[in-house]
Amino acid sequence: MRAITFDDSTMSVTDLPDPTPAAGEVLIEVAAAGVNNADLQQRAGNYPPPPGASEILGLEVSGTVAALGDGVTGFAVGDRVCALLSGGGYASLVVAPATQVLPVPDAVDLVEAAGLPEAACTVYSNIGMLAGLRPGQTLLVHGGTGGMGSHAVLWAKALGATVIATSGGERKVRASRDLGADEVIDHRTEDFVERVLAATGGVGADVVLDVVGPSYLERNLQALAPNGHIAVIAAGSGSTAELDFGALMRKRATISGTTLRARPVDEKAAIVAAVREHVWPFVADGSVRPVVDAVLPLAQAEEAHRRVRDGEVVGKVLLTP
Repeated sequence: MRAITFDDSTMSVTDLPDPTPAAGEVLIEVAAAGVNNADLQQRAGNYPPPPGASEILGLEVSGTVAALGDGVTGFAVGDRVCALLSGGGYASLVVAPATQVLPVPDAVDLVEAAGLPEAACTVYSNIGMLAGLRPGQTLLVHGGTGGMGSHAVLWAKALGATVIATSGGERKVRASRDLGADEVIDHRTEDFVERVLAATGGVGADVVLDVVGPSYLERNLQALAPNGHIAVIAAGSGSTAELDFGALMRKRATISGTTLRARPVDEKAAIVAAVREHVWPFVADGSVRPVVDAVLPLAQAEEAHRRVRDGEVVGKVLLTP
C-alpha cells in the first residue's frame, strides 16, 4: 500500500506492506482520509498514538470494504463505509475494528464521507451523550466553522436546538450562517458573553462546545444557563485556568473534558453505535452533511496540514490516495 510517513520536517509517500484484518476487523480500500488537528499534534510529538495503534497519521477514512476478518458480520466486500481510527488513515489501505465502521448512505459522496466519523463521534459523545442536548435548548459552539464546530451546528439544528456560533472574520461568519446557525458572533470584534445573553433573554446557553479551553473558561461560565454543561474538546489556549467555584455552584453547572482517540475499544464501539442510531438518520436524509473545504492528493499532505494549521478552512480537508 501507499502511505504517508514523516520525520521532524517532512512528510512523504512511501510503499509499505499491505495490512491484513485480524478477527473482528475490516480491511478498507481508502477513498479519502480526513485531516484533523490531532494529526498535526502527533507529528509535532504532542499526541502519540495509543499503544498498539498504527504510527501512520489519520483518524478517519471512507472507502470500500476489501476484506473481512474472522467473526465480522453486518458488512460485505464492496460495501461503502467510513470508519473511526486510532491511526493509519493516510494510506491506500487500512484496518479498523468492525465496531468502529459505519455504512455510508447512498446519497452521501464516498470521498466526502471521510469528513464524518471523527466529528460525528466527538460531537455526539460530548453534546449528545454527556451534555444531553435536547430539542428547544440552546447550544453555543466555539469555532463554528471548524471540523467539529461545523458538524455540531448541523447536528444541533437537525435535532431542533437553537445554535449560537462564534467564528473569526467575515468569511467564517458568513459560512456559519450558511450552515444554519441562528446567531453568529465574530469573536474578533464582539463579546460573545454579551451576545449570548442578549440572544437568550439573559438566560444563557444550555450547552457550550469549547475548543479554546483555559482562556474561555470564565466567560463560558458567564454565558452558561443554570444547570448548563460546558464540554471541552480541545484546549488551544493552554492547559491551566482559574475557576470561580462559587459561580459554578450557583449555576449548578457541569464541565467535562474528553479526548476520543485513547478511549478503550468498547467505549468507542458504544459511541459509534450511538452515532449510528442518533446521528446517521440525519446524515441519510441530508440534514447533516460532510462539510469539506478541500480535497487534495495524498502527496500534498504537507499543504493540507498547512491549511489546517493556518486556520484557513471551513470544515474538513481530505486526502485521497
